[in-house]
Amino acid sequence: MSLRFLIIEGNTREVREGYRAGQGVTPAEGYGNVMVGLAGDARYDILLAADADAALPAGTGFADYDAAIITGSALHLWQRAPEALRQVEVAREIYRAGIPFFGSCWGIQVAAVAAGGDVQRNPRGREVGFARKITRNATGQAHPLLDGRPDVFDAPCSHLDEVAVPPPGATILASNAVSYVQAAEFHFEGGSFWGVQYHPEYTLADLAFLIDRRMATLIEEGFFADEAAKSSYVAELRRLAEQPAARHLGWRHGLGPDVTDPHLRVTELRNFIESRVKPYAFARAAA
Repeated sequence: MSLRFLIIEGNTREVREGYRAGQGVTPAEGYGNVMVGLAGDARYDILLAADADAALPAGTGFADYDAAIITGSALHLWQRAPEALRQVEVAREIYRAGIPFFGSCWGIQVAAVAAGGDVQRNPRGREVGFARKITRNATGQAHPLLDGRPDVFDAPCSHLDEVAVPPPGATILASNAVSYVQAAEFHFEGGSFWGVQYHPEYTLADLAFLIDRRMATLIEEGFFADEAAKSSYVAELRRLAEQPAARHLGWRHGLGPDVTDPHLRVTELRNFIESRVKPYAFARAAA
């Protein structure tokens, strides 16, 4: 059976084209490629949800997909910009369609607001590079989203905002010292969402690109002393992306296989496909 994913692009046209210029793909294209690689027989469409003229392919509705996934974004929900609020409405429609629903970073924030929660700038500041010591709670230890993750793990991340108020009935699965909501399940009007505040879809090369792109901000906020320090860090991330078994590089940055092993890094995405998407698709086909 061929799975059909809908990838919701969280960024505005200017930002996503900047990614295309630097990486060859937009965030939605990169995410879609990862999902197809994990699912095998699959394809994806993209909805440019930040755009005023966003539309699904002609003759298609949300219920025609086996799953919907929201990417990260440079937008901030607390600014209440039209480009952000349009995506909240899209998320509500996905909930109502009842299809499997997932999101990373911006994705979990949009899904939270759509279901009645709130997102604000994180008072503890930006979390960038790697979310450290993400800890599964008792519920998270039994939840299929985090199956295969150790009780404490790291993951690629980059976010300034957080789910400040989870929606009613939210199930929090994992937290760390920076964000209480690192992994969660939400429900709204008959639909359910699984998501994470970090980026399991990111390769280390993706993360290096993002850090390089935000150089001035990260230096200003004290993450790097100067451009030379930032450039050295980015170069080592890129080398580690090319040589994931390079123990000296992983050791220098305190990174274990939960980050350096490409198979382990996408654990949540694989679990979502196996536990939510495939059963849903098979049940729909049988009906």
